[in-house]
Amino acid sequence: MKKDILILPEASIKEALKKLNETSEKTLIVVDKNKKLLGTLTDGDIRRYILEKGQISGFVKDIYNRNPIFLKKRSYSLKDIKRIFLSKKIEVIPIVNEENKVIDYLSWDEVFSEEEKLKLSNQNKIDIPVVIMAGGKGTRLSPVTQIIPKPLIPVGNKTMVEHIIENFKNFGIRKFFLTLNYKGKMIESYFESIEKDYEIDFIWEKEYLGTAGSLKLLENKIEGDFIVSNCDVLLNVNYAKAFDFHKKNESVFTSITSIQHYKIPYGVVEITNGGEIKEINEKPEYTFQINTGVYILNDKVLKYIQKNKYLDMPELINKLLKNKEKVMAYPISEKDYVDMGQWDEYKEALKKIAGN
Repeated sequence: MKKDILILPEASIKEALKKLNETSEKTLIVVDKNKKLLGTLTDGDIRRYILEKGQISGFVKDIYNRNPIFLKKRSYSLKDIKRIFLSKKIEVIPIVNEENKVIDYLSWDEVFSEEEKLKLSNQNKIDIPVVIMAGGKGTRLSPVTQIIPKPLIPVGNKTMVEHIIENFKNFGIRKFFLTLNYKGKMIESYFESIEKDYEIDFIWEKEYLGTAGSLKLLENKIEGDFIVSNCDVLLNVNYAKAFDFHKKNESVFTSITSIQHYKIPYGVVEITNGGEIKEINEKPEYTFQINTGVYILNDKVLKYIQKNKYLDMPELINKLLKNKEKVMAYPISEKDYVDMGQWDEYKEALKKIAGN
């Protein structure tokens, strides 16, 4: 077989998430100890479970699909396979032998050509604007950002912000706003000097207004729903599906979150009030959701932002919650989130983009 995407039903959801990250697939094949096919588990199954339960704990057996689409060995044609992928909207098809043991699988990526994928991607189009927050000083990437503004730092053969724009363009988005402050003239001049097949407007902050405050400047320029993105975050997410989730839930604010795994490389000591050691957990591992810095908003949120007042996104979210507005999370996997805003992650971004 190719990548090992098999998993037992007794495995935890955290283990399933780690395996999805390691294999870069969006589906796992659930088998018993003899590798007999039991079902499939997708990242969407896990997302729905997390949203329903409000937690990441649980087991594969609680949520996997027990009626999977599968193929018998040598009983299929390429035409039939493509039809199944398209009609069933799945990304992996297990292949089993006469004993129902999994011997291989077919993935969406290997079945469809790049040209076919491009045509199919046209079905995932959304017509909403994107606001890219590009006014910060980029101190995490100092000293480079003392000379070049963070959005213009090259990642491969494009600037950081252009990678973000290209990512949104894949979903048919052609309207962009850039909020500017620090070295903003350099950013504006750069975009005015290049050829582009999208529309871009520049929104100037007179003072630093935080990660949310400058959105007030869009109050008469934007209507309905829009996306907000930091200028150093690249997500591998189907924005059409995320937007559909936002609309169906009648959310005014949807945060795209990333499920992260972190293993503490030390023994964690728990003590009593008197200092007596209660327990030592050796190199514990934690799984949690983090804020990626990409959001889908409705223009209703703008009324909660004061003009020319500093405001960060967490404060805005708390304001919305306090006023009983609906705020949702849309979780994605760890591998689908790249933070280019600090040196270690910037180097990883270079590797990922070079690999693409």
